[in-house]
Amino acid sequence: MNTVLISSARLVLPNHPLNGEVIDILIRDGKIADIDKEIKPVKSDWDIISAEGCIVSPGFFDLNANIGEPGYETKEDIATGTAAAAAGGFTAITVQPNTNPAVHSRAEVALLVNAAKGNLVDVYPIGAISKKREGKEMAELYDMKLNGAIAFSDGNHSLQEAGLMGRALLYAKGFGGLIISFAKDESMSGDDQMNEGTMSTFLGMKGSPNLAEALMVSRDLFLAEYNDAPIHFTTISTTESVELIKKAKAKGIKVTCDVAAHQLVFTDENVVTFDSNYKVCPPLRTLKDVKALLKGLKDGVIDAIVSQHTPHEIEFKNVEFYIAKNGITGLQTALPLAVRAGLTAETIVERMAIGPRRILGVEVPKFEKGENANLVVFDLNATWTFDAQSNKSKGSNNPLMGQELQGKVNLVINNNKLIVNK
Repeated sequence: MNTVLISSARLVLPNHPLNGEVIDILIRDGKIADIDKEIKPVKSDWDIISAEGCIVSPGFFDLNANIGEPGYETKEDIATGTAAAAAGGFTAITVQPNTNPAVHSRAEVALLVNAAKGNLVDVYPIGAISKKREGKEMAELYDMKLNGAIAFSDGNHSLQEAGLMGRALLYAKGFGGLIISFAKDESMSGDDQMNEGTMSTFLGMKGSPNLAEALMVSRDLFLAEYNDAPIHFTTISTTESVELIKKAKAKGIKVTCDVAAHQLVFTDENVVTFDSNYKVCPPLRTLKDVKALLKGLKDGVIDAIVSQHTPHEIEFKNVEFYIAKNGITGLQTALPLAVRAGLTAETIVERMAIGPRRILGVEVPKFEKGENANLVVFDLNATWTFDAQSNKSKGSNNPLMGQELQGKVNLVINNNKLIVNK
């Protein structure tokens, strides 16, 4: 990477002395050589990138991405997944254990760590809580932690056995591990076609009620409190979940949570077209729930926004709605969805760059001389078209495909590498 001067970008980084100021950043050999309100070029070989009207902040960090490797490389692999992440402004992602074999031992963790070496995007594996993600027997959590697992979850399998979840919380607490809960009571959720409500009745489809999520959030909060252990809830989607977590935080329970970007914009009314690209899990909820999620972000109840990136081959999506797989490719559209939801630059940075790192105990990149450059430059007002040419993922299952979107990532820098979006 050559010497790069990023000029005239507004820094958004709370507690930094230049927060909110229009600044220049000089980067040499992957490190910040200078940062000031104005840096005059002194050498002709510097790459000067104008960022007028743009925001510069620490690179985004995704807490919930599905990369098919190992076993489902036809859906996504490390190379294409990290390319999509970089295009979306992410300099780090955590990858779910929804693979074949599941990421449930040191072998799979080490495979992912080694496969991602030398990449601009840092890849953090999430190890499975239970062997094969079957929810029956606890996996070797500590062994995976020693080999690079950043946290533990059964991915899109919700852990139904309360005793196992309680033991996992207590065990992980002993070595500083974090348990991530995907909250869904399967006995209540039915077959997950869509949200249970007026729209599901109108369409004649089976629905998954808010109660299916709220019951599991409530259970796991009790377990976390009983074991005095930290817990993180991923992709919450209901008014009830926001209220439960708000009360738990006020009570002093060590709880954090995140929401998928598409849950901040889309509702169950989008399903009226039977477009399978709107089929996700948890399902798209009502406008009331969307408003509660946005308020939860504003009030600090919700700590992070995630992509829930879930690519699929065309044969799993271009089918009847009731047999289509859940999920959308969210890495490249997380920022535009946050913009569409009306979030400010400050909220976006707090919930997509700072909050995720705080949850995992990962250091937030510093904007100081001598520090490694780990940043994103993005424009809240610029537009771009999300199509086959700009899509970096193997999957194209996204309801925004073919649309002009507002909120563009201009570039990312990390690990002495630079990627510029054209």
